[in-house]
Amino acid sequence: MKRILLILILITCTRSFSQDVAFTQSFMIPESINPSFSGFYQTTKAGLLYKNQQWSGFNFNLNSQFIYFDDWYPNLNSGIGISLINHQETVTNYNLKQVNLSWAYDVQIDYDWHFRPSISVGFGFKDYGFDNLLFEDQIDIYQNLISSNTFDPIVLSENVRYFDFGASFLFNNDYSWVGLTLRHLNRPNVSMVSQGDAPLDIFVSLHASLELPILNYNDDNSIFLITNFMMQGKYDRFDLGFQYVFDRFSVGLTAATNPIQTSEKSHFITSVNPVIGMAWE
Repeated sequence: MKRILLILILITCTRSFSQDVAFTQSFMIPESINPSFSGFYQTTKAGLLYKNQQWSGFNFNLNSQFIYFDDWYPNLNSGIGISLINHQETVTNYNLKQVNLSWAYDVQIDYDWHFRPSISVGFGFKDYGFDNLLFEDQIDIYQNLISSNTFDPIVLSENVRYFDFGASFLFNNDYSWVGLTLRHLNRPNVSMVSQGDAPLDIFVSLHASLELPILNYNDDNSIFLITNFMMQGKYDRFDLGFQYVFDRFSVGLTAATNPIQTSEKSHFITSVNPVIGMAWE
């Protein structure tokens, strides 16, 4: 049985959503954006995405990891996958971990095209790590002391756990694909305050990889137009770029844009990102 392992390490200066982590180079490991890719290659597949997001001059960075494993089950005509997203912020000590289980079913429309609907179920854990914060009830102005203990209700519920549901679909042939992903369909409550109500906004992603009829010297060389439009709450982002694939290697260049700018200080182009990848089989 053929097995595929993909590892992609990213060091970028792009922004991520305030709620969902957005990997600029998700087209390299499309399982990170669409669970319908579970079992897509009808073989065992595993991969890792790592992103270190830094700001020059500031002691602040974000670390994000996406790990996945999926396999194809011919008796079910389905692919099943499991993934883990891990995200940390250095200043706030915010930490997110979420495990997702995905199931994708393959429907052959005609000789060339397939339709792959999928559903996913996840369990998430958010922790803000309030240990480094100072609260009002810790300060004793009469004795000039700071207590190590606090009874602030937000600290007593400094983490939140939730179940998450999503759905996606994918149209594909041997050369191109177009997909749609919907996350947080149940809008889980992620409030850190007791009896609080902070439903997570639904995440929408419309994405495609389309092979272009240029520089096709043989079956191992292709150029793709790649797009990914993402929206969650008031935030949006549109990634556009090109990818050149030759044998097991690929190089790409994408631009992350902010098409629906939410403030006068917003920039239309937020980053330009080169990427190099390799697949082991």
